[in-house]
Amino acid sequence: MTIKDTMTGKEAEKMPNLAFRMMAFIFNLRDIFFSIDKRLDSFGIKEGFVIVDYGCGTGSFIKRASKLVGADGLVYAVDIHPLSIEAVSKKIIKNGLNNVKPLLADGYSCDISDNDADMIYALDMFHMIKNPSEFLQELHRILKKEGTLIIEYGHQPRAEAKAKIMGTQLWNITEEGLKHTRCQPIHS
Repeated sequence: MTIKDTMTGKEAEKMPNLAFRMMAFIFNLRDIFFSIDKRLDSFGIKEGFVIVDYGCGTGSFIKRASKLVGADGLVYAVDIHPLSIEAVSKKIIKNGLNNVKPLLADGYSCDISDNDADMIYALDMFHMIKNPSEFLQELHRILKKEGTLIIEYGHQPRAEAKAKIMGTQLWNITEEGLKHTRCQPIHS
């Protein structure tokens, strides 16, 4: 396994702690100098929404997401890595984000009720998923019937990401961007 594979998660769904800490350091520097969280503005998040930041990592998007959903909304910050939940919890306290709830995923499973979320976004993590069908089934379970899923291609070709999504037969891709797809759940 190369250093690049370790850092990008190509060989493991959960980064080793050292790799996570290095990533956190780099992302924290990036977040100081560049405002990447404004990217959420184009997603269509509305006040009162319940959204899921799946694979939230160090929590780069939670402050903006919290502001967009407002006091009546809720942001679930979900990740498989305990250090992620620790980092997000610190940001919640530091910034008074009372509408953000960190959740440690157990595999792909998370403690969110069926049909609870208006929107799920999974940014820069889909390439790390070893079982995309199982992962996308879990997202389908927690998303409302009229909800929206936004998945970033990550460190994989667009065609590969789309094939994984379409292979589940659970999603319609409604929009393709340079970095992500927008999907709607299919219900029988």
